[in-house]
Amino acid sequence: MRILLVNISHPAIGSRIPKEQLPPLGLLSIGGPLIDDGHDVTLIDGELGPMSEPALLGAIFAHAPEAVLFGHSGSSSAQPIISRISESVSRLLPEVPIVYGGVHPSYFWREILADEPYVRAIVRGEGEETARQLMRAIATGSPLDALRGVAFRRNGQPVANPAAPVIADLDAYRIGWELIDHARYSYWGGKRAVVIQFSRGCPHPCTYCGQRGFWTRWRHRDPVRLAAEIGRLHRNHGVEVFNFADENPSAGRKPWRAFLEALIAENVQVTLVGSTRADDIVRDADFLHLYKQAGFERFLLGMENTDEATLKLIRKGGATSSDREAIRLLRRHNILSMATWVSGFEEETLASLWRGLRQLIAYDPDQIQALYVTPHRWTPYYRLAAGRRIVQPDLGRWDYKHQVLAMARLRPWQLFACVKLIEAAAQLRPRALRRWLWNPEKRIRHAIRWYYRMGRRVWLHEILQFLFHDRAGEDGRTLADLLGDTQDHEEEASAAPARRVRVG
Repeated sequence: MRILLVNISHPAIGSRIPKEQLPPLGLLSIGGPLIDDGHDVTLIDGELGPMSEPALLGAIFAHAPEAVLFGHSGSSSAQPIISRISESVSRLLPEVPIVYGGVHPSYFWREILADEPYVRAIVRGEGEETARQLMRAIATGSPLDALRGVAFRRNGQPVANPAAPVIADLDAYRIGWELIDHARYSYWGGKRAVVIQFSRGCPHPCTYCGQRGFWTRWRHRDPVRLAAEIGRLHRNHGVEVFNFADENPSAGRKPWRAFLEALIAENVQVTLVGSTRADDIVRDADFLHLYKQAGFERFLLGMENTDEATLKLIRKGGATSSDREAIRLLRRHNILSMATWVSGFEEETLASLWRGLRQLIAYDPDQIQALYVTPHRWTPYYRLAAGRRIVQPDLGRWDYKHQVLAMARLRPWQLFACVKLIEAAAQLRPRALRRWLWNPEKRIRHAIRWYYRMGRRVWLHEILQFLFHDRAGEDGRTLADLLGDTQDHEEEASAAPARRVRVG
């Protein structure tokens, strides 16, 4: 079959502002197995440019596909755009089956299949094996009733087969790197870049996380094989930057150390950036020099908040003391730290926001990323927030960069202004500016200065968007009024094996 993988243009994501894009790893992960099955697979990446919707539709039509698969990068915020483009594709190519895959459709399959008659099927959970079986069934005209991990219509009604088993061996399916032109993707200040994964899932029980249940449990790739893949991408395609998409790549201390040692043995000079938990940095204090030697230049530390009571509410499992220690340890090895700080978990006031800023500055991270809590219906946090009023009914802006939940004592413009001031105060404090002016390592100087250039553009863009484009305000509805009952009983998107997996 001629299969077209489509990555939509996503205007809500502020990272487009620096004119640098990373390739869509999810679609490439689907593309590799489909190519190996003999399909003619092409990727259209609407983020490059970015492409306008008419241009994207023209490219889809010109390709004359026999199936169109939409990947769901951006989760809920991508759904309105994908729905709009899919409807247009169905008018242009009425006989071509359309398939969705990703986090949001894995849980909202009932609503999508009921409201979007042009969608043939939805892949729920991990897609490498399920997409192979689904495309095989569509090509042969076989019924979908026996395909685990697929939602479709039976007699006009949305139904879902049992969940597909979790992929135990992440190296069993290859990434379709041949689907992209590496020269078109860059990050970290114009350096050729890709997204990669060492692991999937996270063993920690944070109640607001929209990814934990999608991956079901933590697993990792073979450390040596991943290191060799990074080496090949660097030598054969000139890739310099590897952005880890893992929620928690260092959850397993032994396999993580084995990966670092294997990558060091590859003897390639690359830049690694990723996210992890502060607890893991503190745990690995005895071999953080391997992090540095392997190429890590920055870690995003998922702190979420500086208030112990809030961390307990969301079952973060960390502590403010370990957060501070992790930042200190990373600085000792000249690895940049980016701290996430999320507003909206509970009712906030000007006083609590001021206290949060002071605590954040006391942590002394190199960079911060201020976000808003985005409540996903399939998470336990949704139960806590279901009765709260909403200020943003447009799912296209549910991207962690727009306020969703109303505050009892702060209007949307007041919270927005406070968040922007917190970002500016944290990044323009004297200590941060001294690091911007000078660092003993050229690569780190480049990283710091690139981030300030990018951050300035994103910061100004978001202010203009809020003033002239965003529409935030209450209409009396609660979160439950908009999205319905909680779905946390269906949080596990894949069927996990009964045995427990050790990550220590």
